[in-house]
Amino acid sequence: MKTLEIARKRRSVRTFDGKGLSPEDAKKIMDFAEQADNPYGLAIAWKLLDAEKDGLTTPVIVGTDVFIGGKMQRAPHTEEAFGYSFERVVLFAEELGIGTTWIAGTMDRAAFEKAMELSEGEVMPCVSPLGYPAEKMSIRETVMRSSIKADSRMAFGEVFFDGSFEKPLTEEAAGRLAEAFEAVRIGPSAVNRQPWRIVLCGSKAHFYEKGSKGLGGNDWDIQKVDLGIALCHFELAARDLGFAPVFEIGDPGLSAPANVKYIASYDLA
Repeated sequence: MKTLEIARKRRSVRTFDGKGLSPEDAKKIMDFAEQADNPYGLAIAWKLLDAEKDGLTTPVIVGTDVFIGGKMQRAPHTEEAFGYSFERVVLFAEELGIGTTWIAGTMDRAAFEKAMELSEGEVMPCVSPLGYPAEKMSIRETVMRSSIKADSRMAFGEVFFDGSFEKPLTEEAAGRLAEAFEAVRIGPSAVNRQPWRIVLCGSKAHFYEKGSKGLGGNDWDIQKVDLGIALCHFELAARDLGFAPVFEIGDPGLSAPANVKYIASYDLA
């Protein structure tokens, strides 16, 4: 399936069928995770966690004890690299019919970090449950999705721009790349804040982070993880369309709104 098709099909799953993840699917997930690279070239150590065995708790997950976590050495761009690689695993799981959801705050973080054997200088931004979706969501999940408007996304021209932040990008102006932009637009993000902003300048797509209040509390930036997700969706979808995007970091010096900062670019020439 194309990246856009998978992204459209996927939703965050918090209610599972209680049957557990099959050993075959667990192996497929871990094998894929081990080779899920990122454009920053930063390594991630992956681990499957057992909630019952490891004493893990999260109030938002029902029906599975299996989680996947990743840890990294703290370095520049750790969050973006983690978001990119972890989302590749999430998309792969969706193709297998395995439910996932990004969890950063609604968990006993100390217990998860202990189970991941986090060392000094390492960070574990997020984890995800793994399992098969239940036929019906729990009441708690239904309320949670409603509270963050989980099925709603900002309009195309609110997050994508043409040449500068002064001019919204239209799907018509995006041309063949419209599907790659749409794959970003519908992606998941922390409490559905959708912090990505992209300015298309000729053959280059410049990615920015729109900072939001109320998402602090850690010594890493969860919205940069979201930008990693955006980079992943864009690159994979662009490749589906026949482009060969080249990743680069080089601030183009565009005039940006307050709380909007440059992250990275893709050259699609």
